[in-house]
Amino acid sequence: MRAESECHRELKEGRKERSALLIPETMSTLRIPQPVPPVADDCEQLRKAFAGWGTNEDLIISILGHRNAAQRKLIRETYFETYGEDLLKALDKELSNDFERLVLLWTLDPAERDAFLANEATKRWTSSNQVLMEIACTRSSDQLLFARKAYHARYKKSLEEDVAHHTTGEFRKLLLPLVSSYRYEGDEVNLTLAKTEAKVLHEKISKKAYSDDELIRILATRSKPQINATLNHYKDEFGKDINKDLKADPKDEFLALLRSTVKCLVRSERYFEKAARLAINKRGTDEGALTRVVATRAEIDLKIIADEYQRRSSVPLDKAVAKDTTGDYEKMLLAILGHDDV
Repeated sequence: MRAESECHRELKEGRKERSALLIPETMSTLRIPQPVPPVADDCEQLRKAFAGWGTNEDLIISILGHRNAAQRKLIRETYFETYGEDLLKALDKELSNDFERLVLLWTLDPAERDAFLANEATKRWTSSNQVLMEIACTRSSDQLLFARKAYHARYKKSLEEDVAHHTTGEFRKLLLPLVSSYRYEGDEVNLTLAKTEAKVLHEKISKKAYSDDELIRILATRSKPQINATLNHYKDEFGKDINKDLKADPKDEFLALLRSTVKCLVRSERYFEKAARLAINKRGTDEGALTRVVATRAEIDLKIIADEYQRRSSVPLDKAVAKDTTGDYEKMLLAILGHDDV
């Protein structure tokens, strides 16, 4: 964990960005009590949870599992101002294993969380690791920019620098522009351009030029509505969804990354539903993937992901999580999923 002074400085700098954390609640699974207790009370209760011989995990879950990003950020700020200790440090000392990782990721500001996950991905990079692409393609332009700023502050270097250093070949060629992107966020779509670029994509894919500069330029720079229009035209004109054409070699890891890139840009809820399903259905749960999906999507679109999960699996996501996990880790996941009573 960072030094307390560094943490405090970052928290203060982050206040200006709090407006970017406002989420459409209809797609969030988070359940917040009404009225919300005063932040000073939350901090006092958390301090009590750490006191004595044993940690009161249920008390931690009852607070942090029912506060939104702005509220959690204010709790961190107030906790530091009141007790002179970074709340993350206190949690790190008191908790362990998958429960600790989930609580720490959840308590981080979304931009800090993305920076942490991206850095972790570069450190243990393999060609099949899709976390960097996931962050680059499922965040808004401002969210990705804030994540890159948080990366600067936390690691004293740029995300682009680390991605370039830790990746090679066609993976670097795709990932570097993706993490560097700042896409247009409006709804304007140029249908003539969509038609032209659909032909470009089809031509490159037909030639198996999967890492061609033009193909990567389109995926890495165009707005999501523009890419959606292009891919709709691709299907209408050439009779196949682009991802079917990108399955020429199912074992090719770069093609798998390209398919995930397309899915994240235009159907991110399907990408995350599959990630959750694979995490749960593995022989032995992939807690890392499940934690990441729940912690990063709870306040964005986890309700849609859960609906998609139930449609695909005929089992509610919270029931699948309860069946596949145990202990405080299970309780915290279910709290974030909105399963338990506030």
